[in-house]
Amino acid sequence: MCGVGGGFGSAALLCLMRECSARGDRTTAILGARTKDLLILADELRAVCTGLEICTDDGSAGLKGFVTQRLAQLIAGEGPGRPDTVVAIGPMAMMRAVAETTRAPQVKTLVSMDPLMVDGTGMCGGCRVTVGGRSQFACVDGPCFDAHQVDFEVAMRRNKAYVREEKQALDRLACMEARESR
Repeated sequence: MCGVGGGFGSAALLCLMRECSARGDRTTAILGARTKDLLILADELRAVCTGLEICTDDGSAGLKGFVTQRLAQLIAGEGPGRPDTVVAIGPMAMMRAVAETTRAPQVKTLVSMDPLMVDGTGMCGGCRVTVGGRSQFACVDGPCFDAHQVDFEVAMRRNKAYVREEKQALDRLACMEARESR
């Protein structure tokens, strides 16, 4: 099993890799970040995985490049073994890229669509995602889905639907904090 994570996905990846390792599976984690200072939980993943691969956009730690580059190398047999299953948890663009990396070589791949989740009950509809041509709700039908069946175009648009409102909320919070600190 190969887990690919970045950002907030590193925490969920740690839980998954710990469980898989505990049941005796060989596990490799590929952890990515823009710089080494933004890597999260690398030491903890190193402790529970058979292998840990680090990728940074700027080359400040591990391989200079994206997690998909190292994943493609592992699939091609360059490293500790070709993964039979890949699980990607993290930013939507990364999960989409992982799905495309594993599609042609037909490596079973799951993605966690939790970036879309809002209320966890399916009532708000915010986490609706198209999987295999059918509407699903990440919070009640997932959050993990077959990466090769997810319509990432729709999911990424949905994930950005409230960007303006999120920025307004952050701006209001910053103003309130500034007033309170005076």
